[in-house]
Amino acid sequence: MGFIKKFGAEFKEFALKGSVVDMAIGVIIGAAFKDIVTSFTDNFISPIINSIGGQNIAGSIRLPWVDYTGMTLEDVQKLSLNYGAFISAVINFFIMALILFAMLKGINALKGLGKKKQEEAPAAPPEPSDEVKLLTEIKDLLKEKKA
Repeated sequence: MGFIKKFGAEFKEFALKGSVVDMAIGVIIGAAFKDIVTSFTDNFISPIINSIGGQNIAGSIRLPWVDYTGMTLEDVQKLSLNYGAFISAVINFFIMALILFAMLKGINALKGLGKKKQEEAPAAPPEPSDEVKLLTEIKDLLKEKKA
């Protein structure tokens, strides 16, 4: 029973750490954002490519050694090379990578602003103690006496 209690306490400590919670929030937001990017690609980017290239981006290549007669459309797609889906996935990846890069650059810039303000106003050196002041005066007096 002690093992389970200890394991539960360790897991609770791990799960409630700030970095784990932040990561979970990032995954959830990323999943939601993926749907937005996919919709953008399917509804805006693909039609533009289709109009320029004159080809259907969701196209596929039928394999010459497969007999497609009498097959349903779903079966034909299963036995074809569906390059359109791959191209859409690659476009989605590049859009997501670009947006994440821009977001990280913005976050790093915001972090840098706080550091620059701290660096611009360095703390004044601490006042020397009375002992150090007295020793400095003695040293100066001895130098004067020698000279």
